[in-house]
Amino acid sequence: MSVRFCFDNSYARLPERLYARLDPTPVAAPQLIRVNVPLAEQLGLDPVALASPAGVDILAGNKVPEGAAPIALAYAGHQFGQFVPQLGDGRAILLGEVVGRDGARRDIQLKGSGRTPFSRGGDGRAALGPVLREYIVSEAMAALGVPTTRALAAVTTGQDVLRGMALPGAVLTRVAASHLRVGTFQYFAVRGDGEAVRLLAEHAIARHYPEAAAAEHPVRALLAAVVARQAELVARWLHVGFIHGVMNTDNTAISGETIDFGPCAFMDEFNPAKVFSSIDQGDRYAYGNQPRIAHWNLVRLAETLLPLLAENDETAVAVAQDVLAGFAPHFAASYRAGMQRKLGLFTEREGDAELAQDLLAHMAENGADFSSTFRKLCDTATTLDEDASVRELFADPTAYDAWAGRWRHRLLDEPMDPQARRAAMQAVNPAFIPRNHIVEAALAAATERQDFAPFEELIDVLSRPYEDQPGRERFSTPPAPEERVLQTFCGT
Repeated sequence: MSVRFCFDNSYARLPERLYARLDPTPVAAPQLIRVNVPLAEQLGLDPVALASPAGVDILAGNKVPEGAAPIALAYAGHQFGQFVPQLGDGRAILLGEVVGRDGARRDIQLKGSGRTPFSRGGDGRAALGPVLREYIVSEAMAALGVPTTRALAAVTTGQDVLRGMALPGAVLTRVAASHLRVGTFQYFAVRGDGEAVRLLAEHAIARHYPEAAAAEHPVRALLAAVVARQAELVARWLHVGFIHGVMNTDNTAISGETIDFGPCAFMDEFNPAKVFSSIDQGDRYAYGNQPRIAHWNLVRLAETLLPLLAENDETAVAVAQDVLAGFAPHFAASYRAGMQRKLGLFTEREGDAELAQDLLAHMAENGADFSSTFRKLCDTATTLDEDASVRELFADPTAYDAWAGRWRHRLLDEPMDPQARRAAMQAVNPAFIPRNHIVEAALAAATERQDFAPFEELIDVLSRPYEDQPGRERFSTPPAPEERVLQTFCGT
């Protein structure tokens, strides 16, 4: 069965110093784990063909499909605040770009496809566990409505990778609006290659922000648009309790999508200082630090664009500072609006922000589960009879009682019918997130016993995060003390 991709590879038409041309390295015995059928159809691809032996050969990197232009992208990055001038795709190859049925252009990339000139001594491969984690979490983020890269498919390779021990290898097919990163601009700026930076800016405008092309100052408009999207993105992370874990500049996408799901995690009990990543020794990327770090990363982007913002340095810096100043109010507005919706407040009143922050403070003091608290509030918004289910999440239930009285008084100002309010709240407060202990159990079943049934069931549950799913309550239940996941690992 033939597999047809309608490639139109715009990035591969840029000068070759922006990337390295090479094919994926074949693997020993690829086996399909999963094809994302709805995403394949959205991209105009035939999921049956992708699941065929010929399709699996493409997904594993054993065969390059017609029309592809395989490349590994060059980029740099600040990793935990330290600048590394050369990173790049060390274990990933961009096959090409397709325009889907919705008219949107997307990258098709293989992760775990072998060594590249940017591998820096690595093997260029991926272990099964991290591949499945990215599949699970990226697809969960998409279902939650958070901008994100997607997982088109996952295959095993039939050969092990060494990560302190032998682990089964795998390849993930990732789909992204693009793989342009802040670090892409940094790579060329630090080399004094102003022409490459200009070409990247023009490419980003054409691909992601075409409205900026008509602005009086297109590059300034580009920077402002990226600032706005990053502010909105991080606000959405906070609304669902997501902690990226490795917010380096090479993991900050110009498109405004969430990219790279290494040591990421979702909070159980609310704690603004929460860190899961084993490599984040200084708590740099803690849950509550994410807005500040996003702004820091955007400052690094602005530095690379200074020569394009104005002819003299002083004016360029002033322009950049003016644009970057828009991050804080844009984030605050996005965050505030999202928190109001989570509380069933659909008209804005003075004191709403304080009401939301007071609830979070009580949750932090009392170890209340983040997702469960907000989901159960949906029911309490219609009847006092449901208060007990929220109270039991707090170590001191009276802390909730005092807050709930204020909240109910505020709800009296809302014109919405209680049942309609409940439905609106359920549409933004998920019943199901990728609970860390359940994710780890699914990964262990797959890697240790080649049992993919828990992975498949978890994917199905997370595809409908805002729906009640009777019989699947264990997927929404916070972990028991012995089930708690205290650290997550990068898996590189």
